[in-house]
This record gives sequence, structure tokens and C-alpha cells, in this order.
Amino acid sequence: MSSSVPPSPHRRRLVGVSTKMYFSHARTTQFIASFIDGHLQHHTSTNPNLAASLASKIDIFIIPDFLSLTSAVEQSTRRQTTDGPKVLVGAQDCHWEDSGPFTGEVSPSVLAEVGCSIVEIGHAERRRFFGETDAITAKKAQAVARNGMIPLICVGEGEAGGSPGQVEEAQEEVVRQVESCLEGVDEMKEVWIAYEPVWAIGAKEPAGKEHVRAVVRAVRKSEVVRRREGKGGMTRILYGGSAGPGLFAQLKEEDGVDGLFLGRFAHEEGQFWKTICEVAEVDDSKGRAE
Repeated sequence: MSSSVPPSPHRRRLVGVSTKMYFSHARTTQFIASFIDGHLQHHTSTNPNLAASLASKIDIFIIPDFLSLTSAVEQSTRRQTTDGPKVLVGAQDCHWEDSGPFTGEVSPSVLAEVGCSIVEIGHAERRRFFGETDAITAKKAQAVARNGMIPLICVGEGEAGGSPGQVEEAQEEVVRQVESCLEGVDEMKEVWIAYEPVWAIGAKEPAGKEHVRAVVRAVRKSEVVRRREGKGGMTRILYGGSAGPGLFAQLKEEDGVDGLFLGRFAHEEGQFWKTICEVAEVDDSKGRAE
């Protein structure tokens, strides 16, 4: 089956969740079935206007563990209707080579073969626990893109704690990461960037809205992103790091954040659905007069 997701003419909104290593295989299966049948299909089948609105405006994605990936792709494909929003399935990592003597690693070409649409790379936990660098992340992003999938590249400053005096430091650090991680990636391909300040991951509160907005603006204005946009390579930016309901409305501004990358908060199906609806409902003009 094809895993390629063609770029949209406009930047559609994004909401997704990673299960990390919290779920069993049975729980992943139940989560996807409950979310798609009990929430997505239930509400959109009885409300055609909602189905049309979501389908035209938003992309939804779920990133399970590797052992649950193929069944998640099969579930999401089988359970969806033609007129509702699609649920894309992603992987939590991959190797930068398509094949070779890399025991225990996962091939990006095999991920594409089984129907994976997205690959998350460069997460702060991969960097912290496994020593992954921007250079490694760039090689993985290249591999994901050349195999017809979308790289979901995680970036975020480590020590800038969100106070006004540290915003410029955060901007500089994150832009450097983006430039390094996009090195060599086909500029005609779509990429997603998840801005996740390391200090906000797992915190009680997300980063402040002005801090997030400022960093995202800097990424949008960076030479590498502007060059990609000029060549047709769409760049969508999400915020992650204690993200939840109500946050997108605070972060939304013209040419700003495109969506949210959720963590444990969205491991409950109803909360995941609630956040998707909130993101879809925020007025496109939000933030333009602020």
C-alpha cells in the first residue's frame, strides 16, 4: 500500500499523539478502535457538517510502538470512511539506511512498505538517552523523505526556561537545530517540525504563549524554511510539551503554529477527540489583530 501523503495547497492543521512506550499492544488496539469508532466515526456519521469541516481542515495522526504499527495501519485504513477526516499512522523512529547489517534497527523503506505515513525523529528522549544528534536526525529525515513519508522532526531548547529574557536564546538554538536537521532533505518534500522545549516536556504547564509564538515566528522566518517554501516544500509546525485543550487558540496566529503534538494527556480517547475538535474550531483570523 502507498504511504505517500501529497502536500496540501494550504497548510492544514495537525493534531497527533504518540503512545511512546506506555501502551501494551492490546491497549493500542483498543485505543484506536475506541477513538475511531466511538468518537471520530460516531460524531461525524451523525453530523455531515462536522465530517466535512474536519476533512477539509485537519490531519489527525497516531504514533504507536513498532510492534503495534502494522495493526494500527490496518485498523485506521479499515475503519475510516471516504468522507471523513483521515487518521495517519506514524513510527517513533527509524534508521537512516534502507537496509544493511543494523541489528535491532528499523528500515525506513520497510516502514513505507507497510503503510506508515510519518516518522518521528530527533525527540528529546532519543537525544538524551541514546546520544542522537542533529546530524543523525538529518540523515534520518533524508531517509524518511526519500521513502515517501513525512519526517516529523522534534526540536527544542534545553535550558531556556521560558522567561522573556531567554526568548532570543531559545530562538537562536531552535533555528540552529532546524537548519541542521533539514540539511540534505529534499526541499520539494513536506516536513513537520514539532517544537518541544525540553523543559516543558512532562511539565505541569506548557510553555508560555508569547514564548512559543516568538520561537515559531523565528523558525518560519529562517532561511532554510523560507527556501523550502519557495521551492514548494511545505513546512508545518506543531507545538508539543504539556499540550492540551485550549492551548491552540492561545498559540494561533497568522503564519504560526499549525497544530499540537500531544503526549500522555491524549492517551485517553475522549481528551484526544476534544482537542481535535477545539483545534478545528479555532477561527482562522485568530491572532491577526493581536
